[in-house]
Amino acid sequence: MSVPPVDSPAGILADPSTGFRPGSPRKLLRTERLLMRASTPALAEATIEYQARNLAHFARWDPTRPADHWALDVTRARLGREEKAFDAGTIWRYWLSLAEVPDRVIGVCALSDVSRGVFQSAMLGYSLDEGCVGGGLMQEALRQLIAEAFGPAVSLHRLQASVRPENARSRRVLERLGFQREGFSPRYLFIDGAWRDHETFALINPQWGETQRPAM
Repeated sequence: MSVPPVDSPAGILADPSTGFRPGSPRKLLRTERLLMRASTPALAEATIEYQARNLAHFARWDPTRPADHWALDVTRARLGREEKAFDAGTIWRYWLSLAEVPDRVIGVCALSDVSRGVFQSAMLGYSLDEGCVGGGLMQEALRQLIAEAFGPAVSLHRLQASVRPENARSRRVLERLGFQREGFSPRYLFIDGAWRDHETFALINPQWGETQRPAM
């Protein structure tokens, strides 16, 4: 599996030779232990393997999906749409791999429903391989994603995440990253065969001043 090329660093102005667009994050991020690659059809087989490996682990938390959702052709097409959506600035999904094992996907994190204008916000979602839980990898990945989203190239004002109250591990991840609980939504999403309650957490970009106007 080839690694997609690195985009220009955050904050650099548009350059036709690099394809970097102001307002978009980089397509390849790195942390101390992880590679974070944006969706592309080339990752289809690795993402299918990731899901299959964690089918029981995710069953309690995943939404109900069509039976062919993880079929190879369907997955390639979906990742192709996400690749275009990344460039359009509507969803930024990253697939995580350990730097020393780049061909094996061990997690995913995403900013979706990206809204500009007066909102400047996005929804955060994430999951991690059962065998990697407890090592701080998701917190490491989300710190990098938040730094990208709140940095000068993207500069969102707010990130929001919805978590089921019984998902204590996920709640702890958010709290350690500084997210604050904002509310409770009864019967919010249909998950694992029933409408499930969720709690809403949010993180505000500290670089935005109280009266700073968003770009329109």
